[in-house]
Amino acid sequence: MDRIIEKKRGIQKKHIPYIAGGSALLALLLWILFGNHQRTLSVNREEVTISTVSQGEFKDYVRLNGSVVPIQVIHISPEEGGIVRERIAEEGQAVKKGDVIIRLSNSNLDLQILNAEAELAEKQNLLRNTQVAMQQDKLNNETEFASVEMDMVRKHRAFEQNERLYNEKLISKETYLQAKEDYELAQKKQKLISERLEKDAQYRTIQMEQMEDNLANMRRNVVLVRERKSKLEVRSTIDGELGLLDVQLGQSITAGQTIGQVNDLSDFKIEAQIDEHYIDRVKVGLTATFERNGMKYQLSVRKVYPEVRQGKFRTDLVFVGDRPENIRSGQTYYLNLELGEPTQAVLLPRGTFFQTTGGNWIFVLDKSGNKAYRRTIRLGRQNPQYYEVEEGLDPGEQVITSGYEAFKEFEYISF
Repeated sequence: MDRIIEKKRGIQKKHIPYIAGGSALLALLLWILFGNHQRTLSVNREEVTISTVSQGEFKDYVRLNGSVVPIQVIHISPEEGGIVRERIAEEGQAVKKGDVIIRLSNSNLDLQILNAEAELAEKQNLLRNTQVAMQQDKLNNETEFASVEMDMVRKHRAFEQNERLYNEKLISKETYLQAKEDYELAQKKQKLISERLEKDAQYRTIQMEQMEDNLANMRRNVVLVRERKSKLEVRSTIDGELGLLDVQLGQSITAGQTIGQVNDLSDFKIEAQIDEHYIDRVKVGLTATFERNGMKYQLSVRKVYPEVRQGKFRTDLVFVGDRPENIRSGQTYYLNLELGEPTQAVLLPRGTFFQTTGGNWIFVLDKSGNKAYRRTIRLGRQNPQYYEVEEGLDPGEQVITSGYEAFKEFEYISF
């Protein structure tokens, strides 16, 4: 006979795993929805740098390392090529304008000079022979003209005599007409020869002028070729110091090849490399200062080179006023280049945190000073000491300015 089994009421043993799993799931959901997931890192206070945000005058300048260089450097480039025959000056030696630095030899140039001189002599002989021939032609033409003119005078006299005889009926008309025709022919011949002689004189004059011009050009050419000979002596174009001379005896040098330089030591300038971050702000005329031996010196930006190499661009600065004593090429000065006028601003001391955050956020200490939390900020200009805070920080707040590499992934820091 079957027995009726009564169902047990309440929580039974088999329900316990389900209840535990549901509780854990509920706790996870509550933690996800309402829990604090921000990660906190505990650090030693002595291992970080804590700085205080302040209100003060922001000086807009950049710190530079500048090298002293001559005010100008003149490259040595011979106008004529040749073989180095003699070195007159050596590197580091003071030279004056016009001093010979090296001497070259060029056998081809010597041959060109001889050829030019020989050609000039040939042209001079040709001009003299032509002048003699033209003078002889001129005499012959004048003799011919005199003969024709005399013949015309005689024909004219004969015509006048025959005209009188014909009027007196002493000669025939034919004889008279022949005398008249002879005289008229003599007149035409005299006129034609006169015109020819005039044209010949004009032609001779033009020809002589052309030959004189050609001869003058050849003389100038010989002078220029001889001057090329003098350019085999390479000379200094300024007073200064021979800074570099890269030639050896017997070396072949081509025209225009740079073989050295002369430094103009009449004045100096400062050459500085500046980070490309400032390329839009550095302009000609900006002022820079530096101190040396307790004295302050002033410079002005003379030239800004637009080319950027390895993240830097070059700038030349010249002295305004006094120069340091015993200034020498190659010395290094630490300059403060002013980019703008000082202004009042919220100041944040510079630190290595910037390399990680890019100035977009920073760890700010709370009022207790035992905890720091991440805060978004915005920085503006910067100088070697401070960043200009545009947004996110107030004077008096304390921040961590040392490197963030060890805790850049955390939201909170406790000490």
